[in-house]
Amino acid sequence: MAERTCIVTRTVSSPDNLIRFVAGPDGMVVPDIKNKLPGRGVWVTAKRELVDQAVKNKLFARGLKTQVKADDTLGQLVDDLLTQAALGALGFAKKAGETLTGSGNVDEAVRAAKTIAILHASDGAEDGLRKISQAAHAVGEIRKRKVRVWRIFSSDELNMALGATNVIHAALMKGGAAENCLLRVTQLNEFRGMEPS
Repeated sequence: MAERTCIVTRTVSSPDNLIRFVAGPDGMVVPDIKNKLPGRGVWVTAKRELVDQAVKNKLFARGLKTQVKADDTLGQLVDDLLTQAALGALGFAKKAGETLTGSGNVDEAVRAAKTIAILHASDGAEDGLRKISQAAHAVGEIRKRKVRVWRIFSSDELNMALGATNVIHAALMKGGAAENCLLRVTQLNEFRGMEPS
């Protein structure tokens, strides 16, 4: 897909770095996370503060060239949709056999350099998180390939996505479904203005 221009910053970028919005049948601005909805679209750099700025400055109507209303909660709606997409992708990675859970399993996979990313529950205890994160960093230094460590989902969200209970640590293994999950998690974190550790 050709590069697009953000209606807020006016910078040109790949659609992978932007979120598309269209006018819904009811005249409301609708986020098009999968870039598949029909009609004229406008693009905003995938950052929460820029979506909020587009709403505040009424930039959607100008870009869509029609009278539309952008709800003040549009930024939160995008966050919710990106969260659902990331958790859905995590569920697919689980079905593809490209995830591991449990402190021991994850730690072993990290030390064997079999992981591409680690997901810690945001409400997990610091000690367990630190041990696995340090191992991931050390292995990344040795292998010259950084293992991303994220702390974005609660234990309840990880439980639901992975069909398990008490998930505090999960590892994404090598594979297409896991790579897609990593992409979705990265998009969500960037939207929130967070960085992996």
